[in-house]
Amino acid sequence: MKMHYICIIMIRINTKIIISVCLLLFAFCGRVDGLYAGTASSDKPFILVIDAGHGGKDPGALGRSAKEKDINLSVAKAFGKLVEENHSDVKVIYTRKSDIFVTLGRRAEIANKASADLFVSIHTNALPKKKIGRGAETYTLGMARADDNLEVAKRENAVILVENDYQERYQGFDPNSSESYIIFEFMQDKNMENSVNFAKNIQKEFKSTGGRIDKGVHQAGFLVLRETSMPSVLVELGYISTPDEERFLSSKNGINKMSRSLYNAFCQYRKGHSKTTITITENTIPQPPQPLKETVKAETKKDNPSPVFKVQLMASSQQLKSNNPRFKGLKPIDFYKEKGLYKYTYGATNDYQEAVKLKNTAKKYFKEAFIIAFKNGVKTDVQKAINETKKNKK
Repeated sequence: MKMHYICIIMIRINTKIIISVCLLLFAFCGRVDGLYAGTASSDKPFILVIDAGHGGKDPGALGRSAKEKDINLSVAKAFGKLVEENHSDVKVIYTRKSDIFVTLGRRAEIANKASADLFVSIHTNALPKKKIGRGAETYTLGMARADDNLEVAKRENAVILVENDYQERYQGFDPNSSESYIIFEFMQDKNMENSVNFAKNIQKEFKSTGGRIDKGVHQAGFLVLRETSMPSVLVELGYISTPDEERFLSSKNGINKMSRSLYNAFCQYRKGHSKTTITITENTIPQPPQPLKETVKAETKKDNPSPVFKVQLMASSQQLKSNNPRFKGLKPIDFYKEKGLYKYTYGATNDYQEAVKLKNTAKKYFKEAFIIAFKNGVKTDVQKAINETKKNKK
């Protein structure tokens, strides 16, 4: 029975009961994600977590006189102060506000426990001696598509080597091994689009407000972003290993410009992600989230009980045609959908050794290509699929 019919019937009984029952119905049917119909905003403030990279016993990259940990903290505090002074509806949380060491896992834990809406990790770049680099860049979580991106991730992740029991804490992750970074293919999620959009705003501001060279938006496997459950970015303010950049980033003017750049980008992001009113109509009934269904093609139909091996090439938030130039002419190209992303594969075979050959072919164009397996149309553990294939051959 529709809500307004219930209320009309109740009028004939008792006015007080009408009010009580209708309020209860609105409370039950109108609540969606903590917001109520007819309210202007949620009681929960927008939560911004600002993470000043490195600290304490971990100095980060070193310049001639400056330390990365100090630059990161100065910009983080200046950025946070601007937000606190101009956005009363935003709660700013710092992973550190002094020269202390905080593990990468703890930084993400702080953001997750606070149910943060946005996470910004601030860092300063560096190159080996005698190499010169200039400009600012912003990263989101994903597979490193270029060697330079991977090297940045390796350097920032190397902080775990000074943590106690890091091998157990990070499940055997080796920050210096390229193979360890394959796991980040599966870490891109529904937050990717918001993260990338925010990163683009940051880069525009680094160029216009900060006067920096725009080195663009990239993806790489940063452990500090891996565990966060909200849109997250990691910024590299510039190169402490380049003397003129070191002087700028260490100066009051440099700190002001870089913090203002981050603040302006945050304002743009905040404007597009305000706590808006949700209107509930009589035909609108909040539905529980539906379980994710992976989609696969004919090679993994449920009438094929044997495991099927494929080679995963890349992931994208957009659906691409199989003849897209990004696939470098490889055929056949397939896809499955996982966590809101289209994940593209090459080839399909019941023979694991054949899959290895396909992977070797794919690696000529996709350095991070790796083998995945499906069983009855559902992605499964590769080792289990290999074992089952061996049993089937006996």
